[in-house]
Amino acid sequence: MTRRYGFYCTTPEKNLALMRTAYETLQSGDLDASATMLTEDFIANVPGMPDPLYGREVWKLGARAMLKGFPDLRIQVEDMFGVDDKVAVRVRFRGTHQGTFQGIRATQRPVDFRSIELYRLEGDKIAEEWVAPDMMSLMQQLSAGSGH
Repeated sequence: MTRRYGFYCTTPEKNLALMRTAYETLQSGDLDASATMLTEDFIANVPGMPDPLYGREVWKLGARAMLKGFPDLRIQVEDMFGVDDKVAVRVRFRGTHQGTFQGIRATQRPVDFRSIELYRLEGDKIAEEWVAPDMMSLMQQLSAGSGH
């Protein structure tokens, strides 16, 4: 834990504020600014992967893929709470499928799906994430009636 800001640097209130800023920065499309909010040795725990992924660049690849597929992506935090160094979020994503995503070419369809996400923070940075997006719902919205 970083002590630069003293004992209170990991209060739940500060962690919630950091996560709100992180979602806003991601929605703005500024991936470089978003990546600076992550620790250098950031850990991403992704469904379907047997082992965690490491580093800011790996995170940026995933975020870039989302923003390429859904450049008008809107992120709505529906619930967020924090305890100690953890923050849990129920988040809703909406956008229009305007670019290739997961091998599916742009359909121009609107999408609306949710994710449950858990974050661990170290000082004023996001150190680890566990994400569980509803990929089944998203993929159904992209492929419905499209022959995919």
